[in-house]
Amino acid sequence: MGVTKWITGVLGWAYFGPLGGLIGFLLGSAIEQYIDASHQLPGGDAPKGGTRTYSATEQQNSFFVSLLVLSSAVMKADGKIHPAELDCVRAFFRRNFGDDAAAQAMHMLEQLNAREVNIYQVGEQIAANMNYSQRLQLFHYLVQIATSDGTFSKSEKSVLEAIGTVIRLGGSDVNSVIAMFFRDAESAYAVLEILPTASDDEVRAAYRRMAMKNHPDKVATLGPDVQKAAAERFRQVQEAYEAIKKERGI
Repeated sequence: MGVTKWITGVLGWAYFGPLGGLIGFLLGSAIEQYIDASHQLPGGDAPKGGTRTYSATEQQNSFFVSLLVLSSAVMKADGKIHPAELDCVRAFFRRNFGDDAAAQAMHMLEQLNAREVNIYQVGEQIAANMNYSQRLQLFHYLVQIATSDGTFSKSEKSVLEAIGTVIRLGGSDVNSVIAMFFRDAESAYAVLEILPTASDDEVRAAYRRMAMKNHPDKVATLGPDVQKAAAERFRQVQEAYEAIKKERGI
């Protein structure tokens, strides 16, 4: 896929707000190829009440733009931008687009970091135009970025929880993803979205439910690298289940 669409999308978001990002995306599409008259907004599956399903390219570009914009909000949450966080974002774009595009992405991120990102405006548009599985994977990336420097501040947790709410993730899913990166005595249960008092049968049922929810095939349209990252999230669910089974001897 070309990089023009997501670059113009970021520019639009940075300078004209979230609606400008969508306009920028469409302008980038026009530069790269003829746009069919039926194309509307980028995103995941057609939003509730919508009449079309977005192409894989539209979904991928909208996901990457969303990640870049929200990454800025997460990185600035504790008042300082850590090199490890920048490296985490750079590595993601390098894997997906190559060295040149990664350099441009980092330039865009630098501009975003110099501005205030309204996570509520951006998040509302993401929620309306990206399906649930994609939003869950997006959130997984954001938590990974926040923890890449080896610390997790209260301000970072607050921003992540706010993002989770505004992109309309369930509270249990937000807590589950956070627990995948912040381990304590009860984190395995949090990953499976159950309490330590759950019965063995409830543990098994929770694992089956979470394995289905976090299966890599849910984000296949976003490309192999994102699907690979989803496989890591799926593995974390499996590890939590195995930890509980070992603890209980089941």
